[in-house]
Amino acid sequence: MYLRTWLATALALLATIGAPMAPSARAAQNEELRKLDGTWLFVEDRTEGRPVEKGGAPMSVKFTLRVEKDAVVYLRPRGDERITLDGSVIEKKEDDGFVKRYRGEWKKKDGWLEYTLETVRLADNEPVFVLKRVFRITDDGLLVYVFSNKSSKQVALYRHPENIALPEPAKATIADMAWLAGAWTGTRSTSSIEERWSPAKGGAMLGVSRTVKGDKMVGFEFLRIVERDGGLVYVAQPGGRPPTKFVLTELDNQRAVFVNPVHSYPQRIVYELSKEGALTASIGFAKGRIQSFEFTLEGK
Repeated sequence: MYLRTWLATALALLATIGAPMAPSARAAQNEELRKLDGTWLFVEDRTEGRPVEKGGAPMSVKFTLRVEKDAVVYLRPRGDERITLDGSVIEKKEDDGFVKRYRGEWKKKDGWLEYTLETVRLADNEPVFVLKRVFRITDDGLLVYVFSNKSSKQVALYRHPENIALPEPAKATIADMAWLAGAWTGTRSTSSIEERWSPAKGGAMLGVSRTVKGDKMVGFEFLRIVERDGGLVYVAQPGGRPPTKFVLTELDNQRAVFVNPVHSYPQRIVYELSKEGALTASIGFAKGRIQSFEFTLEGK
């Protein structure tokens, strides 16, 4: 009963997404479908009533669609998913007594792609989980609607990385970040985290981060803050991987915000020193929820 009620609600909500297309627009339907092709990156949560600070991606932060003649392929590390355009069903049997049923349909009249995934228990042919996604191209980017019988509706905006505006850099010198220097330590759950920053000198600060659980190091990161073009750039290399750069966009006394909106995650890094001398380091989306870590200066 609950599942039937959910399906009826989802269909009613879908009816509100867009109005029927005019005859002149129908001629461009195939062109609209081709616009789904490419890599898409999360920009912001547009779920009605959800505060910006609680926003997040309803599916992968970054994903790729490949448009083919009779399907749209959702590229995934664990195996690509083929989204049909005519409503036909693709089944994949699992080893645990369940089967996954994939069904896609290109709604020409409305100009969106519907994609439904059902996890069905073979013993009684009962769907135990239903997930519906709707992909809709707009002038602002790709709107993704996600409906599930296990959670409320979510809506988010995605764009191609090359169509995401880069932030305006703030003017600053490395001396403006001198307050970050020192050995900072904190805890998270059962792990200890430390960040050690060198003094501001020579147009740069060098840092290293280490996470230890028990008596074993489980993560490390090489860090830099450097002067560039009249501003500051934060360079992160988690696990020693190739560098990712974040531009300083805000600097207010002892609070600094670094942003890279075309990075999958994090897109925003914030450092803030309180009047009491405690350091808060936060990571999150450029627009959306953020995760914070508390540090104190070693020896205090």
